[in-house]
Amino acid sequence: MASIGYFLSCEQFGPKELIDQAKRAEAAGFERLWISDHFHPWNDEQGQSPFVWGVIGALSQATSLPVTTAVTCPTFRIHPAVIAQAAATAATQLDGRFVLGVGSGEALNEHVLGDQWPSVGVRLEMLEEAIEVIRLLHGGEEVSHHGTYYEVQEARIYTLPEQPVPIYVSGFGPQATELAGRIGDGYITTMPDADLIRVFQEAGGQGKPVQAGTKVSWDRDAERALDIAHRTWGNQGLPGQLAQTLPRPRDFMDAQTLVTPDMIAESVACGDDVDKQVAQVRPYLDAGVDELYVSQMGSDMEGFFTAWEKDVLPALR
Repeated sequence: MASIGYFLSCEQFGPKELIDQAKRAEAAGFERLWISDHFHPWNDEQGQSPFVWGVIGALSQATSLPVTTAVTCPTFRIHPAVIAQAAATAATQLDGRFVLGVGSGEALNEHVLGDQWPSVGVRLEMLEEAIEVIRLLHGGEEVSHHGTYYEVQEARIYTLPEQPVPIYVSGFGPQATELAGRIGDGYITTMPDADLIRVFQEAGGQGKPVQAGTKVSWDRDAERALDIAHRTWGNQGLPGQLAQTLPRPRDFMDAQTLVTPDMIAESVACGDDVDKQVAQVRPYLDAGVDELYVSQMGSDMEGFFTAWEKDVLPALR
């Protein structure tokens, strides 16, 4: 049976709020944690962006739940050798309950140091080499790597967990999903897409875990819930490659004026109807996801965690 985790949104909440949510999630019966890794929020309405590695350190002291980054981009903004050290420390703090989720990133976060934003194919090549660098360093030996995209000179990580850090790879199209199947220890997605999960499995992912995440807007007032979802997460309704290519939160603000409340209502359970919350989650489980992570967009955290503990999680299980 799939396990249900809680999705901590670094774009919408500050570090202390995230720690509080993690504690509440554990108390309510959620089994694990996802945490996003962003330099910017998607838009100014979300309004936060704490440094994920600082938050993970605090999580290791505040809960006993496993943690996955969903997802870290180890290719532009932070060199993969530094990500290797950060992930090794996180896994040590969490006694091995840490998964490094990685992806090819978005211009929103990765353009901030002035790097060129290349095509998808190049970004995936960079990701593959970055994963190679991380795994070499997690071996514990001194590493020198002279690759196409990355240079590492006489580097060794001394603080390592007992077991190598699992690396799960995200993919939203066939090319990235095939890469995930070929080199990932697991697969990360945000879509209940059985076909993509099959692509992952056929590319080498058979028997490896599949994680997915989704967001609901829980509130006793369904109209207020929809307003929050539309205002803060309207970017989820944008088509095509916009999520990967728009560079600034204000560009997302401009683009999401094209997304109507009705469009958001079609994909996000808004309000306190238990059946609607269950119905949003069920397709992920039916598609073959092993671990599903759910985030609360709304402001009524007390109501969300109470309802999920009492009604939604039992209905799903």
